Amino acid sequence: MSCPICHKPSDAKFRPFCSKHCADVDLARWFKGGYSIPSTDPEDMEKAFEAIERGETGEDDEPTRH
Repeated sequence: MSCPICHKPSDAKFRPFCSKHCADVDLARWFKGGYSIPSTDPEDMEKAFEAIERGETGEDDEPTRH
């Protein structure tokens, strides 16, 4: 198996990546939304803008208590 970032052979310690660096590159892509699939549906965009205007985050306002 090769590293999905640089295509070098993967290392079992960092599988499926070859190194911590490539694992961190992948994580940064997730954080920055690099793996998101943008919607082209106008209805989805309108709902998202309306939710933002209402201050909704998509998460419960009340924190979960354990």
